[in-house]
Amino acid sequence: MTDDLAALYPVIGALPAALQARVRAHVRLFDVPAGSQVFDDRQACHGFPFVLKGSLRVVKLAANGRELPLYRVLPGETCIISSSCLLGREPYNARGIAESDARLALLLQPLFEELLTTPAFRDFVFHLFAERIAELMRLIDEVAFRRLDARLAARLLGRGPVLQVTHQQLADELGSVREMVSRLLKGFSEQGLVRLGRERIEIIDAAGLRRLAG
Repeated sequence: MTDDLAALYPVIGALPAALQARVRAHVRLFDVPAGSQVFDDRQACHGFPFVLKGSLRVVKLAANGRELPLYRVLPGETCIISSSCLLGREPYNARGIAESDARLALLLQPLFEELLTTPAFRDFVFHLFAERIAELMRLIDEVAFRRLDARLAARLLGRGPVLQVTHQQLADELGSVREMVSRLLKGFSEQGLVRLGRERIEIIDAAGLRRLAG
């Protein structure tokens, strides 16, 4: 068990000494290059991942190839889809992609199930479920009930005066298509809210975007 794992996930230090020793002996470390697929839809789930460095993006795939971002997993967090697959002994129903160079620590399923017998680790997993479900409910609310132009305006805010981002990346983040996002950005530009360049969006009128975001 690395020092990083214990520092980022204090629940490990709350385990009985014998289980801490088992984690130390059996955890597997993986380095994953940016852009690599960590797991995929319908793939068997063999372990419980801890993120030590970098970040993972978890997305749901549509039949037409579009992606709907579900959530990100940062150091100190973990993936509830992995947890649910292990608990239900089901394959993955989403895709996980390394957004940047990442280091993962993996607990194989038998050890994960053993740790669940301890109150500390069980509470840790269920707390993560509660947090992620709240995030997913907010995502459902946005996709189902909020206009795309308002969602796009909100997505542009808070990322600095100049965004180095493609229209396709924004479309992926919003669960939309590039053509629709490009059309809305052109409208924003005509209203004087942004200035568009190649893979570059400059915020001209942040107050106007905030009004549009509602």
